[in-house]
Amino acid sequence: MSRTCLVTGASSGIGHATAALLRRRGDTVIAADLADGDIRADLSTAEGRAELVARARDLTGGRLDAVVACAGVAHFDALTVKVNHFGAVATLDGLRPLLAAGSDPRAVVVGSVDSVHPTDPAIVAAALAGDETAAVAAARAAVDRGEGHLVYSSSKAAISRWVRRAAVTDDWAGAGVPLNAVAPGVVVTPLTRPLLDDPETRVLVERSVPMPLHGHARPEQIAPLIAWLTSRENTLVTGQVVFADGGADAVLRGDTTW
Repeated sequence: MSRTCLVTGASSGIGHATAALLRRRGDTVIAADLADGDIRADLSTAEGRAELVARARDLTGGRLDAVVACAGVAHFDALTVKVNHFGAVATLDGLRPLLAAGSDPRAVVVGSVDSVHPTDPAIVAAALAGDETAAVAAARAAVDRGEGHLVYSSSKAAISRWVRRAAVTDDWAGAGVPLNAVAPGVVVTPLTRPLLDDPETRVLVERSVPMPLHGHARPEQIAPLIAWLTSRENTLVTGQVVFADGGADAVLRGDTTW
């Protein structure tokens, strides 16, 4: 039976590949993005987040079977934590009532192997406390002291930890809704292409995210994992950060586990 799925960040990269795969499998996909799709919403703002939820309710009749929160940015500024953490949390929490009305509902957020890299504790703590004002201030402070690169890893670490906390609560597990994160390594998308095309930055990327299995990924290699996690077949996997990184996490952290 066809499922109704909403995918944010659906215009490019992993979101686009996931939406395309789900459609090929016969599902109805509501595509959301900043400037294109069935829903156009800016997830860095409260207004955009509210618009996403309202439009999703209108387009689906108040019922969703799966949500994939894929929208993300990688700028060295506060926008990154606003979209990657607070936009993702607002998407998942805001659409949870629609999932509760769905059939075998599932939810996934796209994190990153960068979550195992150094982070800014102030950004992560504020994000997990739900204090967007403080998180934005901490991100701006990191940029001002020349540590803007920590904003992205902090946003992904925060959303991964949020998933771990939220997944086992009454709102999610108690309601029968598996909630997971997928953590890709380097994926060749419009976001990463400029870095990979420059020989100097490519060396830095490969040093920070070593991927011994098949090297850099294509979005189409990540989409099947997301599709399974949001499928009816996934009845027990929840609260997990599933690394789809060609072995980068194992290289970086060795035999250290959760």
